[in-house]
Amino acid sequence: MRAIRNLSLLLALCSPAAFADTQYLIEMILVRQNAVPAITSQFAPENWSDGAQPVADYDIRQPVLNEQAERLAADSQYTVLLHKAWQQNVGAESSKVAFSDGQEQFGHFPIEGNLSVSEGRFIGVEANLWVNQFDANGGVIQSEQFKQSNSNVKNAELTYLDGGHLALVLKIRKAGTPANAAPDPALMEQ
Repeated sequence: MRAIRNLSLLLALCSPAAFADTQYLIEMILVRQNAVPAITSQFAPENWSDGAQPVADYDIRQPVLNEQAERLAADSQYTVLLHKAWQQNVGAESSKVAFSDGQEQFGHFPIEGNLSVSEGRFIGVEANLWVNQFDANGGVIQSEQFKQSNSNVKNAELTYLDGGHLALVLKIRKAGTPANAAPDPALMEQ
């Protein structure tokens, strides 16, 4: 009898529901560091989304890092380029979403990119995005690329990814957990 009970417990732990994805709330602020010279890259590729689906309208959330975004915008050393928040299913396998901002012109946006998130001991993040400039006809004439990854992101902690002239402030937390108090001011001064 004991063996049957243990076997049923083992089967319940190994069922697909035990490996289900978790809902995370993801918020990001993309900033340009004005004191660092801009580094232009090759034009953003035609497949900039890298096969990722765009964030669905029903997954978009209200940002909560408004105070941090306002402080960054008030500082002449930074220009806030993008501030977005959404929910995303995340599991052990990488979950990738595409995001964009601005008017689309021939398949490109002023800001476009993708963000991969995976769940393990820590949260893994890989960001790949472009800030594009267009000519009068709508063709991309210049792109700045931001590509960074971090596999040690902690739940609900503010994370700063430095890409030189572009930087990303991220907060990733499980849905249902509190947004926490304001982050350490020393982190925002870096």
